[in-house]
Amino acid sequence: MAKTVVVGMSGGVDSSVSALLLKQQGYNVIGLFMKNWEETDNRGVCKASLEYEDVVKVCNKIDIPCYSVEFTKEYQDLVFKHFLEEYKKGFTPNPDILCNREIKFHHFLNKALEYGADYLATGHYCQNILIHGKQHLVRGKDPGKDQSYFLYTIKDKILEKVLFPIGHLEKSEVRKIAKEHNLVTHNKKDSTGICFIGKRDFKPFLSQYLATKPGPFMTLDGKQMGTHDGVAFYTIGQRKGLMIGGQGEPWYVAKKDPEKNIVYVVQGDKHPALFTNELIASDISWVASTPSFPLKCTIKTRYRQTDTPCTVYKDGDKLRVEFEKPEKAVTVGQSAVFYQDNVCLGGAIICNTNQPAVL
Repeated sequence: MAKTVVVGMSGGVDSSVSALLLKQQGYNVIGLFMKNWEETDNRGVCKASLEYEDVVKVCNKIDIPCYSVEFTKEYQDLVFKHFLEEYKKGFTPNPDILCNREIKFHHFLNKALEYGADYLATGHYCQNILIHGKQHLVRGKDPGKDQSYFLYTIKDKILEKVLFPIGHLEKSEVRKIAKEHNLVTHNKKDSTGICFIGKRDFKPFLSQYLATKPGPFMTLDGKQMGTHDGVAFYTIGQRKGLMIGGQGEPWYVAKKDPEKNIVYVVQGDKHPALFTNELIASDISWVASTPSFPLKCTIKTRYRQTDTPCTVYKDGDKLRVEFEKPEKAVTVGQSAVFYQDNVCLGGAIICNTNQPAVL
């Protein structure tokens, strides 16, 4: 009998083509839409319902059954509350990573297994490959779309139950396949922004959930340069939206002090306060096995960043990472993700850097 695969269907082109390819490969495919966020548009129409309409159209086109499940409470409790708490502390969290660990590859995977699935498939641009008897997470073929950064918390035992049908394809190939098969999602825009919440004007959105207050933009030597809208709205290395005029180079966020409600700024993108030689990271997660230390590898400290060579040392229950060259805009709350060539080894949450102390 054919193996059964539940495909996580989002209403986008990537999951649509994933389901199509699996059907062509002879799997028994079931489309499963996951609703994690309650929201209506300006017409009062539920946005998730609109996405589900596209899922139904795609599933009908390729002749597979489709269903919908809801995890709004789980998303609120396990992802969104943590997201807000981190912003309250002045950090810049990455909720997509937590969403993958807690929702997609835990609750959603378990639901897929309840549907009789042998595997869960998603439209992520990454791959899993068996190396020395263990599943390893590998970058997707399309370097501009690779999503392994967001999946470093997924353990090898989970990867044994997961398929990434489009990980070996370029995005242009995925759209071409969708168009050739007349899938309604073939020219649909890529989803961006926070997982399941999407891209939006961030300040008004965050203001609905956090009590923020204006405070000073300060230079490192104590000169006030303007007024910010709230510490939570700014991230290390940010240039846009500061509204600090004057002569010379643009201003950048270099440091935040939530307790004093101060955002420290520096002038010029080469200012030394924007760079750091090392970081400390906690909440460590290795995909397949714990490596030997010191570990020579490359690192990403944010998505879409070019890999940076580094050396990783074990420091109690944390990791200390030394960069080969000073790294710019390393941000507490973001994830440091480690690679050897195309293999994603794992990662950890950045909890400190050795940036210059505020004067």
